[in-house]
Amino acid sequence: MRIGSASPHDELEVSLIPLIDVVLTLIIFFVVTTTFQDRSALKIDLPEAAGQPAETPKDPLVVVVDGEGRYFVGGGEVLKRDVRSLREAIGQVAGEDKNRAVILRADARTPHQAVVTAMDAIGQLGFSRLSIATVPAPDGGG
Repeated sequence: MRIGSASPHDELEVSLIPLIDVVLTLIIFFVVTTTFQDRSALKIDLPEAAGQPAETPKDPLVVVVDGEGRYFVGGGEVLKRDVRSLREAIGQVAGEDKNRAVILRADARTPHQAVVTAMDAIGQLGFSRLSIATVPAPDGGG
């Protein structure tokens, strides 16, 4: 009587379905956790100005206003465009350091009101070192 039925010619099967499941799960994980927008690469056209460039302070707080009047503080967008929301966002990024230099980078096409609102929020928080970023004029004159 033969008890074992294993023959030397039995083929082993490797199931690829669990491997495919793991790979797809990893792909979904990386797609969900990866950010596709880089806020530091926000394209703005700075206004032109004549004069000597000033020395850039170390570790400034940068407030960006794009051409549509949207605000970006510390790399993140401020969802509302009012003074209160902008003031809260600047306060969260800056903390209690009111001596920190603030650089306002406003697009040349930005509505004037958006720049004034940003300057107002910065002033209300007690910052006194405000610089407005510009690019040199092409002809060197004003």
